[in-house]
Amino acid sequence: MRTTRPLAALGLVIALALSACGGSGGASDSESIKLGFIAKYNNDYFLAMKDAVKEWDDDNKDVEVVVGQGKDGSDVDGQISLIESMVTQQVKGIAIAPVSEGVQPALEAAAEKGIKIILVDNDLPKFNQKTAVVSTDNYAGGKLAGEWLAKQLKPGQTVGILDGIPGVPALDDRTNGMIEGLGKSFEVVQKVTTECTQEKGVSGTEDILAAHPDVNAIYAACGPPVLGAIQTFSNKKVAPDDLLLVGFDGLPDEAKAILAGNEDATVAQFPKKMGTVSLESLVEVINGGTVEKTIDTGTEIVTKDNAKKFTTFQ
Repeated sequence: MRTTRPLAALGLVIALALSACGGSGGASDSESIKLGFIAKYNNDYFLAMKDAVKEWDDDNKDVEVVVGQGKDGSDVDGQISLIESMVTQQVKGIAIAPVSEGVQPALEAAAEKGIKIILVDNDLPKFNQKTAVVSTDNYAGGKLAGEWLAKQLKPGQTVGILDGIPGVPALDDRTNGMIEGLGKSFEVVQKVTTECTQEKGVSGTEDILAAHPDVNAIYAACGPPVLGAIQTFSNKKVAPDDLLLVGFDGLPDEAKAILAGNEDATVAQFPKKMGTVSLESLVEVINGGTVEKTIDTGTEIVTKDNAKKFTTFQ
């Protein structure tokens, strides 16, 4: 039977290690591969990712996975403590959704001990010892949104953008990809920063509508600002048919808004797939195989035709 030791990390919300019984035909402790999985923090997106990791672990009796996460999206010290704890527990590989470059020295130290490192959800471009990055191709996803919008709009019509956090490569890619997909037949009239919050989605939408009352579409680089835009539409009595609203993230609440007619489309990511593919890739390289340096887990446009499927994270 495989057992899992609890993680020792200061000030962390810890998800207990996942374990499963191998039965008489299962792998012994000496044969099993011990892996670590570190999420950023406990929100619905990463909870779905961790649920998929647990299911994968239950199905793979020759692997033991220990799981943890920080307190929030800026908990660098928490993730460092988790990395160090997993090194002490002699994991052979770590899959991590890093909160920032601040965790890179701890990952470098782990890699120097021979531990394979796979980054999940976002990259650390300067971390050269990584085995792979398993994430969404955010530029391709943004382009998908722009191409969809271009098919709905008439040449010369206008678009406002609820930007994410300027300077964050993944979020910049979502906006730049959308602009490329949109093409040159349409005008981006305003771009406002939302820091991917619903509150700034409200104020940003208000700003766009005040400056450009005849704007034809609004694109949001993250899911929460879309929900803020819907709130603004309601407050200002803007009918959903008056302008197009397209998001990025594929949040379950977005899918519900699409089904209700309050949002037109969103670009969905696949957090569950990210979790399982990262572990599969670790096992592959630990066993002497190779994997691609960049593994895109895909994106999909969500409209009323398929929104029901996305009322839970995929």
